[in-house]
Amino acid sequence: MASTGVLPFVRGIDLTKNDFKGNAFPDMIEEMSGLRWLRLSNTQLDSLPKHLAKLNKLEDLTIKNNSISTLGSFLPNLQALSKLNCRYNKITDSGVPAELFDLSELSVVDLSHNELTDVPPQLENAKSVLVLNLSHNQIEMIPNQLFINLTDLVFVDMSNNCLETLPPQMRRLTDLRTLILNNNPLIHAQLRQIPALSALQTLHMRNTQRSISNIPIGLEALTYLQDVDFSHNDLPRVPEPLYKLSSLKRLNLSNNQISELSLMIDVWVNLETLNLSRNNIKSLPMSLHKLASLKKLYVNVNQLDFEGIPASIGKLHNLEIFSAARNNLEMIPEGLCRCGKLKKLILNSNRLITLPDILHLLPELETLDVRDNPDLVMPPKPVELTKDLAFYNIDFSLNNQLQLAGAAPVESTGQTPPHKGDPVARKLRLRKRRDGQKESDKVLKGMRDVAKKKAETTNEEQKKEELKPKKWNENLERPHLNYSEIFDEDVGQIPDLTCWEMENFVPTQVEEALIGKFYEADCYIILKTFIDDTQSLNWKIWYWIGENASLDKKACAAIHAVNLRNLLGAECRTIREEMNDEDDDFLDMFPNGVSYIEGGRTASGFYTVEDVEYEQRLYRATGTKYVHLERVPVDAGSLDCRHVFLVDVGEKIYVWTGKLAKGVTRTKTRLIAEKINKNERKGKSEIISVAQKDELPDFWRAVNGPPKDMEVKISPITNVKVADPRLYKVELGKGYLNLPQVEIPNNRLVQTLLDSRCVYILDCITDIFVWIGKKSTRLIRAAALKLSQELHAMIKRPNFTTLSRCLQGTESQIFKTKFIGWDDVIPVDYTRTADSVIRRGADLKVIMERDKMKTDLSALFMPRQPMMSKEEADQLTQDWNEDLDGMESFVLEGKKFVRLPEEELGIFCSEDCYVFLCRYWVPLPEEEEDEDQEEEPPEDEYRCIVYFWQGRNASNMGWLTFTFSLQKKFESLFKDKLEVVRQFQQQENLKFLSHFKRKFVIREGSRKCKNDPTIKPLTEFYHLRANGSHIATRCVQLMKADASLLNSCGVYILMVPFDSQDLKGIVYVWVGSKADHADAVIGEEIAYLMYKDSYTIQMINEGEEPENFFWVGIGGKKPYDKNEDFMNYIRLFRCSNEKGYFTVSEKCADFCQDDLADDDVMILDNGENVFLWIGKKTSDVEIKLAFKSAQVYIQHLRNKQPERPRKLLLAMKYKENRRFTKCFHGWGQYKEVPT
Repeated sequence: MASTGVLPFVRGIDLTKNDFKGNAFPDMIEEMSGLRWLRLSNTQLDSLPKHLAKLNKLEDLTIKNNSISTLGSFLPNLQALSKLNCRYNKITDSGVPAELFDLSELSVVDLSHNELTDVPPQLENAKSVLVLNLSHNQIEMIPNQLFINLTDLVFVDMSNNCLETLPPQMRRLTDLRTLILNNNPLIHAQLRQIPALSALQTLHMRNTQRSISNIPIGLEALTYLQDVDFSHNDLPRVPEPLYKLSSLKRLNLSNNQISELSLMIDVWVNLETLNLSRNNIKSLPMSLHKLASLKKLYVNVNQLDFEGIPASIGKLHNLEIFSAARNNLEMIPEGLCRCGKLKKLILNSNRLITLPDILHLLPELETLDVRDNPDLVMPPKPVELTKDLAFYNIDFSLNNQLQLAGAAPVESTGQTPPHKGDPVARKLRLRKRRDGQKESDKVLKGMRDVAKKKAETTNEEQKKEELKPKKWNENLERPHLNYSEIFDEDVGQIPDLTCWEMENFVPTQVEEALIGKFYEADCYIILKTFIDDTQSLNWKIWYWIGENASLDKKACAAIHAVNLRNLLGAECRTIREEMNDEDDDFLDMFPNGVSYIEGGRTASGFYTVEDVEYEQRLYRATGTKYVHLERVPVDAGSLDCRHVFLVDVGEKIYVWTGKLAKGVTRTKTRLIAEKINKNERKGKSEIISVAQKDELPDFWRAVNGPPKDMEVKISPITNVKVADPRLYKVELGKGYLNLPQVEIPNNRLVQTLLDSRCVYILDCITDIFVWIGKKSTRLIRAAALKLSQELHAMIKRPNFTTLSRCLQGTESQIFKTKFIGWDDVIPVDYTRTADSVIRRGADLKVIMERDKMKTDLSALFMPRQPMMSKEEADQLTQDWNEDLDGMESFVLEGKKFVRLPEEELGIFCSEDCYVFLCRYWVPLPEEEEDEDQEEEPPEDEYRCIVYFWQGRNASNMGWLTFTFSLQKKFESLFKDKLEVVRQFQQQENLKFLSHFKRKFVIREGSRKCKNDPTIKPLTEFYHLRANGSHIATRCVQLMKADASLLNSCGVYILMVPFDSQDLKGIVYVWVGSKADHADAVIGEEIAYLMYKDSYTIQMINEGEEPENFFWVGIGGKKPYDKNEDFMNYIRLFRCSNEKGYFTVSEKCADFCQDDLADDDVMILDNGENVFLWIGKKTSDVEIKLAFKSAQVYIQHLRNKQPERPRKLLLAMKYKENRRFTKCFHGWGQYKEVPT
């Protein structure tokens, strides 16, 4: 690229993070003859480039984070050099030229983080040095001569070396402000030189083997000392001299053996930061409140308890951070919560039981860390704070939800519910005695009253405003116009002449030297600022119209002239001046007269119809949350099966997706292509999505031919590390240019880094962008364009790199993708349909403000349904069986239904399907007898119900076979008197269950396997249990025979098979010590029903189990539950939004594992814990709303059942623990839907 002639005017450039490995350092640096400062950090240099030898005016050189071992012989020839920063390199003693320190202007020397073993010998000659940093080396001694000559030093850092002592000549450094000696083995030297440093402000002696005996004597004489660090030493107490330093602002005494502080700390009235972490402190002094300037207090890892924190700590009105992690705190004083500026409160890993109620009223609290405090009960928030809190625009406060459910709200006591155990009561009494309960109540009540009064006042004012009638002109809303993006803030504040030219619909300020030189095809605004007779600023505004100007420039000149008048508040009129027809007052403003220039300089805002030649480009798209487009060579070899690629050929934009690429990346890349077409191509480009192996010939031509074998594999180009972006800010002075880099946090560009008054160069190696702010001047724009060309040629790049110009507000989509969150994918609410958007609008915020989200949590506040009494269950069973006229049973064998053997009635297999034809008689209503009528009484009516029962592991083919065969026959026989009821395993209705009279058995597997004599039987283990009613009693086979599944309140059946033809096995009916006698009888009858011949059946009570077969068959003795209290509390709720709004509904008491819906969230209460069960297909919205609902439910139970506090636990599908699964009868593997 041709030279632009701008390099000699560059005074400073930052080339940090460029790769200059090998011989890649640019030769063009030699042309920057006026260079004063140069940054070469992180540039992979292993030696100092010789090009620097010609930079005779270089004053500041930074070469941090490289691999340089020697500074070279030419560096001392740079006579103007004053600052040298060489930290984080590999410089050795021989690599530092002795002549370097003869430079008369050298004032800053930074050789830290290198491999020096000695102080450079000639360093003593550098008498002008003010800043000396030799930290992180292996220096063992400082020569005595060093500080004889270097008496002007203000900063010395010798930390992380091997120093054992300091030279006595250091006392000559009377101007020294900062001395850092951290991590040096200074042994027991008392360092008497330090008190002589009268101007010292910062003293760091961390890990220097300091003790009380070797603390420098006379330290109190340093009256300017503000920052002291004596951490990581062996101090048993705070050194006495420190108590006399009233100027201290920062004090670090962490990692010592300090056990107490003196009351003399009241001297530290200016102290802002105090770090006492990792000591043995048991209490803080009562005079702590006198540190009026204290902002940060760290007391982590000590032995502080509630009594160790003075109640007067609340007088530290400037305290912002209080960190007391890993102590013995059971509570904190209420006074701590009166520190109104507190932002961070760190209390993790303590023994906290509760916190003061007033904690919620801290106005600026940002971080509250109370992790690892297992017994902590957080105080409830005051009503004044919770009533307006919303989540997804839903108020989840307990009182609001109770009100919506029609229940009475809970009366707030303003106090934390008492926790069981004496420690809380003791601490509450202690706090009352020490802090004064009456005083705290007054403060808390006062703050609440203020908040309440403020809310009432606001409501009254709003009502008054609503009631007050408005005039007709007050109803007219004046649109808010922001001129700050168009005109500078200080425009019209200095008497002068200012001019703007119209460019792309907006005014751009003209340089002072060019005012009065008008282009014939342009329009201008001229502002004259002057001081009138009243000594006030006044203005006159003209807009000048060129003879050949386009319509948009004429209109914008008139419009923005009025805007300028409104911005200034001027009372003058805007005056129109046309070319060749200007009045004398206008011409008199220009001392050199007005000159016309043919043509136009600025661009029109109108679209121009012309054929544009687009450059063929190929971009690789990476990322899911934020999609990043990286330019790659336009070649088929650049394609990679793991990524998405965007091919831009102008009239067509291809989005190619590899077979291993992520769908999110593909979707977002397609949206980027849509935006390119809409914003940059006027919708004329065609967007084509191409999947791997579906490419058409046009696509292969766009990427210069297909790859070999027509197979796209992993490309080696993809493995090349993407260079970090570099953002240069172009600075223009009087006769010079600076090109510093803008610091990019975490290497992630954000839009806020750009200033509309500046011009930036964004270097992404394969793409270079010049971003021009709206308020930037024309000269700096021109300089930036030339600098970008030089930067393009200076750095080694691929030959397909392009240079683009971006005006603020018209940036290309590729440029925007380099920034995080700039014009990202439009947020879409997938829960809304297109009709809903048309009907209610697209702005979700407006919708949420207009109407609240509907929710129904009433099920959470309903009382638990009590278990049906035995008498009622027996009566229902009797009534339903009396109505039953007959029942025929069938089972599916192969592809047809056959009659079920009588001996198998009531025994169901999980892989089979059954059909039960039940005929019920329906008695007619009794009519009064008529003596005259002698007709025969009519027959009773009947109806038939066909129950189709499907096992958990049975396929749906049984249902299809039934509907097309047996159901057809039943319909032809019974006509309209037939009803078909389909039922699934463990989800049967009570009427169906009543026909089996509690003898309802569910076995694993199929009948075919059970009745096959060739299949060797395995151990079988059954659990008899009733859920919600005695009618819903089932005997379900468990997945495995394990002793941990036993319960003293239950009845279990265990079959242990024998390898014998005469005796097939032994059957134990195990009766728990707390089991119901009726259940034991039912268990014995079921055992005889299932195992009739060739089995020995034994009834055994808990504690009388035989060792030989029972415990062996059940896998050995294991601990098991002794009670079943959870059965009195278990409740299962379903959280769903299938109705269009969020609802919580309760499952009946007879629930099972299959009631856990995979696309919903379930809440399970077992009396001790509340589990939040999350399915695999649950949406994030449902999870968040269900979490808030569970919190409301626990808060409600805290008031209803204070004796049984619940904890909220998470249960993910497939990862449930025993406390969760025991609530479900017969827990086993999930029923999976075949794919």
